[in-house]
Amino acid sequence: MNVNRNGSAGSPLAARLSSRAADRWGTRICAVVLVLGILVTGYLVCVGYLVEPDGSWDTQAVTDSQVGAGLGLFSAALLTAATWIAVRCAWLRRYWYAAPAALALAALLRLTLLAPDL
Repeated sequence: MNVNRNGSAGSPLAARLSSRAADRWGTRICAVVLVLGILVTGYLVCVGYLVEPDGSWDTQAVTDSQVGAGLGLFSAALLTAATWIAVRCAWLRRYWYAAPAALALAALLRLTLLAPDL
């Protein structure tokens, strides 16, 4: 016989249903947090790509591009860690790794191969 915290007998069906409800809420909360993080990271990476120097004298624009891409890369790393936690707890599926990986790759490309020239 199953006994819950109150000392009364509870059915295994009720425990499974409450567990599923908690899993659904965990999935929803993680999804919302990760989507917001993806939007912020995407904005930072876009800032890194949109800033172009006006001429050979415009070192500030190059610095701004590097800062945007660097912050985007850091944010993608944090997003990957948050995704790992959500996937590990079985709240989200593995395909959620795709967005942080794509954003990290875009930021790395902007910092290395596609860096603005002076």
